[in-house]
Amino acid sequence: MSGQTLTKAGIVDYIYERTDKNRAEIKDLVETILDVMKESIKKDHALLVSGFGKFEAYDKRARKGRNPQTSATITLPPRKVVVFRLSRKFRAELNPS
Repeated sequence: MSGQTLTKAGIVDYIYERTDKNRAEIKDLVETILDVMKESIKKDHALLVSGFGKFEAYDKRARKGRNPQTSATITLPPRKVVVFRLSRKFRAELNPS
């Protein structure tokens, strides 16, 4: 998996190779986990996975922007964004001293 982006299908394959479940069961399980994660972020604006990190949603206000092709000033609408912050434990694993 080195050097490539891990996809949802890749996660299913990874689990399939290490368990005795069939691909359909694993795919449903992965979909369910992702649905739970999305709903948590939508409802609570945060999702904490201990030892991994925290996903947080917050509102960005409308702001002025510029169309790079025409240089015209435009107003970008308000929107929600999600940020991910690594846990200290995971950060230490990524950056060993």
